Amino acid sequence: MIEVCFLGTSSMVPTKERNVQGIFLSYQNEGILIDCGEGTQRQMNILGINRNRITRILISHWHGDHVSGLIGLIQTLGNNPEQKTLYLYGPKGTKTKMKHLLQSCSFENKVDLQIKELPYQKLKTFFETENFALQCAPLKHSIPCLGYSFIEKDRRTMLPQKLKALGVTGHLIGQLQKGKSVAVKGKTVTPDDVSTMTKGKKIAFVFDTLLCNNCYELAKDADVFISESTYSSSLEEKATQYKHMTSQQAGIIANKANVKKLILTHLSQRYKTNEEVLEDARAVFPNVEVAFDFMKIKL
Repeated sequence: MIEVCFLGTSSMVPTKERNVQGIFLSYQNEGILIDCGEGTQRQMNILGINRNRITRILISHWHGDHVSGLIGLIQTLGNNPEQKTLYLYGPKGTKTKMKHLLQSCSFENKVDLQIKELPYQKLKTFFETENFALQCAPLKHSIPCLGYSFIEKDRRTMLPQKLKALGVTGHLIGQLQKGKSVAVKGKTVTPDDVSTMTKGKKIAFVFDTLLCNNCYELAKDADVFISESTYSSSLEEKATQYKHMTSQQAGIIANKANVKKLILTHLSQRYKTNEEVLEDARAVFPNVEVAFDFMKIKL
């Protein structure tokens, strides 16, 4: 199961209702933090998320509302003697930014922090296991910025009744789970004879960008597309000026990219209710909702 928790859903500054950007994705033994605005640790505390579950941090870009919680989080993680290696990914310049950030404070204990820059010019898989993959692609913002997608791989589910009927037991089940055929009582049993394939889920994350082709590439066929919605289309000129998207543009991406569900986040503090941005997106894509702090979704 994949669980996505919204730790902050405001753009630029926190409000009484919304903290700045942060999302936590939990899958099996992985805890992936997408951006880390100020107050992210506190938001995790409120949701009951153990900070030591974080295995990877994905940084979209180096504006303060997306990274200003990093130094406190890393210092806290350093106090855990059992803390494993922490992997941090970001756009070009991330290593230099992190060096300066880490030099700004004194640490009694240090985390084994592995920093990976992702200077790619097109959609790229940058991390992969047998169960999932992480992709990134550059976006169009005022500074280097990346969008990300989490792709769960298709998984094979064994059917106990069919296994029993064909007499498949023990290590042979493991071979079938790996997609290999086995011999049972002189007969060949294929994986399709005793299992079914479950299609993996895809979640795409796009923040702080002008509408561009890579938005579509990242969102393509996503079960959930989580997109910035800093402005409604009534302020499209301002959105373009500051290199952001409107809620309607997020809806256009969702529609053209064959997305199942759109979730809007990163809202300007000018919007006291969700109605304007929600209706703006619904004009072009019906299955949409606006995220709120501490909202959870499970896939």
